[in-house]
Amino acid sequence: MFSLRQLEYLVTVVDTGSFTRAAALLHVTQPALSHQVRALEQQAGGRLLERLPRTVRATPMGRALLPHARAALADAERARLAARQAVGLDCGELEVATVYSVALGVLPPALRAWHRAHPDVRIRLIEHRHVDELAEAMAGGRADVAIGSVPEGWEGPVRPLGEEEFVLVLPPEDPAAPAGATGGLLDLAELADRRWVHYAPGHGLAEVLDRACAVAGFAPRPAVRTEQTATAPVLAGAGLGPALTPANTVPAGIDGVLRWPDPPITRQLVAYTRGEPDPLTAAFLDTLAAECRPRPAHLVAPRAEPRHPPIRL
Repeated sequence: MFSLRQLEYLVTVVDTGSFTRAAALLHVTQPALSHQVRALEQQAGGRLLERLPRTVRATPMGRALLPHARAALADAERARLAARQAVGLDCGELEVATVYSVALGVLPPALRAWHRAHPDVRIRLIEHRHVDELAEAMAGGRADVAIGSVPEGWEGPVRPLGEEEFVLVLPPEDPAAPAGATGGLLDLAELADRRWVHYAPGHGLAEVLDRACAVAGFAPRPAVRTEQTATAPVLAGAGLGPALTPANTVPAGIDGVLRWPDPPITRQLVAYTRGEPDPLTAAFLDTLAAECRPRPAHLVAPRAEPRHPPIRL
């Protein structure tokens, strides 16, 4: 029978890529850590870790065990918190996983409302670059609720939150950004010759931009790539090129001209859990649904009907 301590040791070694760093984090000696990992491997019936010259990585058997190890550790932590809450030692904690853009645009109003109603419940926010990473983390038991686009093949409960809209941010001197253009529609094909504010490879919004431009008949050429969602509209306003970003992440008063893309670009946002949510998680989902604002108040709707069918991601 695997012990939680052994599973914690395995996960920490894989996450740090080093027995030395894992031992330091766990406050144990390296020989003790190695002994427990060997005992775990004996129980599993094979090697779980591959020791390379500069790192340690999971073997195929180790990778198969990891999601179950993470889920067991997460369940144990939730059990501990529930027990402490029952005797008045804690008031609970929620682990909320999402992607960068949702953490920036959708979550702040919901978290503000939640904190006002439940000031003693801690929120642990876990952010991911891509919706696939988010779904993998949720399946592995590393959060109570995930917020993002609909995960393919998800078998647990899914709660719709609305459609997230995307907007273009143009440099003020761009020919497609004349005075008074803010709020109007702009055919993406008109920007085919621009160099774009793009996103780093592996960032979920990089795929969104590439797909939208492909529908318009071109591939966007990057002038700069950024890892941070919030940086893209700032760089566009500074003159580096157009940026495509979720409308709810664009702050009021930003430099640059805002245009709605034609075709419209949207994606369905949902919150999802592995099983039926407990009362605390269910209350958070209710707050999230009530406070979700796919379009911020300072952005007006397009003033004309788009000519192209929408792209729904």
